[in-house]
Amino acid sequence: MTDLLITGATVIDGTGSAGFVADVAVDGGRIVAVGNDLPTGRRCIDATGLVLSPGFIDMHAHSDLQILATPDHTAKVSQGVTLEVLGQDGLSFAPIDDPTRAAIRRQIAGWNGEPADFDFSWSTVAGYLDRLDQGIACNAAYLVPQGTLRMMVVGTENRPATPAELAQMIELLTQALRDGAVGMSSGLTYTPGMFATTSELVELCRVVAQYGGYYAPHQRSYGQGALDAYAEMVEVARQTGCPLHLTHAVMNFAPNQGRGADLIAMIDKALSDGLDVTTDTYPYLPGATTLAATLPSWTAEGGPDAQLDRLRDPATRARIAHEMEQVGSDGCHGCVIEWNTIEIGGVRNPALGDVVGRTVSDLAAERGRRATDVFFDLLIADDLGTSILQHVGHEENVRTIMQHSSHTGGSDAILVGGKPHPRSWGTFPRYLGRYVRELGVLELADCIHHLTGRAARRLRLTDRGLVRVGYHADLVLFDPETVHDTATFDNPRQQAEGIPYVFVNGVPVIDDGQRTDDLPGRAIRRTDV
Repeated sequence: MTDLLITGATVIDGTGSAGFVADVAVDGGRIVAVGNDLPTGRRCIDATGLVLSPGFIDMHAHSDLQILATPDHTAKVSQGVTLEVLGQDGLSFAPIDDPTRAAIRRQIAGWNGEPADFDFSWSTVAGYLDRLDQGIACNAAYLVPQGTLRMMVVGTENRPATPAELAQMIELLTQALRDGAVGMSSGLTYTPGMFATTSELVELCRVVAQYGGYYAPHQRSYGQGALDAYAEMVEVARQTGCPLHLTHAVMNFAPNQGRGADLIAMIDKALSDGLDVTTDTYPYLPGATTLAATLPSWTAEGGPDAQLDRLRDPATRARIAHEMEQVGSDGCHGCVIEWNTIEIGGVRNPALGDVVGRTVSDLAAERGRRATDVFFDLLIADDLGTSILQHVGHEENVRTIMQHSSHTGGSDAILVGGKPHPRSWGTFPRYLGRYVRELGVLELADCIHHLTGRAARRLRLTDRGLVRVGYHADLVLFDPETVHDTATFDNPRQQAEGIPYVFVNGVPVIDDGQRTDDLPGRAIRRTDV
């Protein structure tokens, strides 16, 4: 007798093939049979009318601390996520030393929060992965953050790395990959990753390729210079042979309206040339980042204290305001900032809670002040910890990119703040409800392939991502007629509907729509595959 028997489900197995009605048996955390009239299990679930698919893989997650600090992780597992990829955008917490940890905690508090009395008991990737193995809700893989490497070795100076410094970064990267990281990420609009030259990225990616990993860059622009920035990343892949995964592959801001097809043409050319290129997107128009990220990059040189000093200086404030409002700063992707698109999502300082959910332009009008002064003073009062939603996307670009054969799903979810982006709770059911059932942009089997099997192939997983005998039982049962996201911009922390069961390694984490107490996830190491 097996641990679990799921009967009568329409199995959509993650390969892109059409669904078929079958029973699925699970034992010891793995799928042991797929067929008809299977022997009963210790537990049986009648799944008639439901779809059984592999668990969804979130290819771009920012749960690096929250997956440990809030172990229930309901935001993710309730939408069917059974594996997420951490260490994104070039800034995370392994490998790390004490001074860098303090700086990174401060810099990305808007992404990860600052959990009280949190135990940072690791310094290496191996140590972080071991910490994950102590108990998490879903599985997690990890990318080595290039910006963190640079901060440890070069600091926050805007200059090329010396040969000795590059050698030290390569040594750190090599050990991190040996420890089990699945690749490397960059945040090329964030300090200090932005200060890396193309040649520096090439040398690091040669190492990533050598160890069978992939490169996941947040590139230098998603606005005015987006296509040039994408082209730089493709060139890095071309020179190194490193697989390239274009994270949150969007074409945002006014200059890029209707230009999603231009990105697809570039990807198709790279694929025809034999390069290994994939993408991920989220099915929403606004993006999310920190308020400080919109500043010109030169303001960040020297670290947070130096940046705050610049924001207090009247002459420097005037220079920044001119660059952001008249020229278009690189922090706003080369585009002139539109304050009505900048909505406050969360603050570090609780005394500032009344600004959450407001745009900078609204706050300026209410206070009778210039928007730039409201912006500067908020950054100072919140010690650069403010998170934002940036309403700069285009629906036609979102649809064009998600239909491509390179596409996977990535939430880019920030789980903290008073009003986080609703993608934190709704990304995967939104694909299934809005873009499959309501709009018909994707066929159901194809969409599930994007969110499961195709993502698993990017990660080089040989026993996850499909409903197949011998594979780990990371599974989702959902109702194709009712599944949808309920999270909104006004009320983002809302559990999706139509997903009654989610299993991680054969253990239910969502059971009859309710979160269980189980923590069956584990770290997925590159050495596992």
